[in-house]
Amino acid sequence: MGRLLAGELTKASTTRLWLWLVLAAMALTALYAGLNIAFTDDPENFAPHLSTAQGQRLLVAIAATPATTFVAVLAAVGVTGEYRHGIATTTFLATPHRSRVVAAKLALYSGAGLAYAAACLAVVLVIGMPWLASMGIDLALGSNGLPQTIVGVLAAGGAFGLLGVALGALLREQVATVVGLLVYRFVAEPIVTSIPALDEWTQYLPGPATSGLTGSTLEIRSFLEPWQGGLVLAGYVVVLVAAGVLATGRRDVS
Repeated sequence: MGRLLAGELTKASTTRLWLWLVLAAMALTALYAGLNIAFTDDPENFAPHLSTAQGQRLLVAIAATPATTFVAVLAAVGVTGEYRHGIATTTFLATPHRSRVVAAKLALYSGAGLAYAAACLAVVLVIGMPWLASMGIDLALGSNGLPQTIVGVLAAGGAFGLLGVALGALLREQVATVVGLLVYRFVAEPIVTSIPALDEWTQYLPGPATSGLTGSTLEIRSFLEPWQGGLVLAGYVVVLVAAGVLATGRRDVS
């Protein structure tokens, strides 16, 4: 397993894609965090004020969306790229037990998800702490539920790394998988979740479940409890990873 993991790490690091994606995630996090802070005093702002525990949890949880989206893209490209470039045949000839190859990819990209989440969390703190201090607000990392939010963001990053591998293994088409992920995360899911009449079931979608896991709060909608959000996200991971492993083992790789 160690050699397989080392091989996957080598393949993933041969291009700069991982770097460009983490930079994109950090840049988007900076944009979201900056807007959140800049408009916290706006009376029409639907986010809780940053002087409250709810507002501070939401600010820190902002790191989750860019980190989870871009690590899922990275993982999907890491899997589908092997099929696109014909490397999968060589990989599976060298390691006939295909499930072990998938397991190595799952381990690698779940770790990448943790790293992406940590990088985006760092961006929020670097921007948020001095900015809020200048406004007379203390971002209390040891209280206000922020430790749980930080753990939730990290867990979500790891989970979406697993989901990216699973989707790549299921779909195998690189362009379709990547475009589908981006359209779903940045277009389809935000549109669907903005419809109040659908709140009862949209809270179980991956994005809102992640918001629940991180303890986010919005005045215009409610989310699951953190433990419920974690269970829902874990359910997606278990089902899709199992399907991806089965598909990899049964399909012709040529």
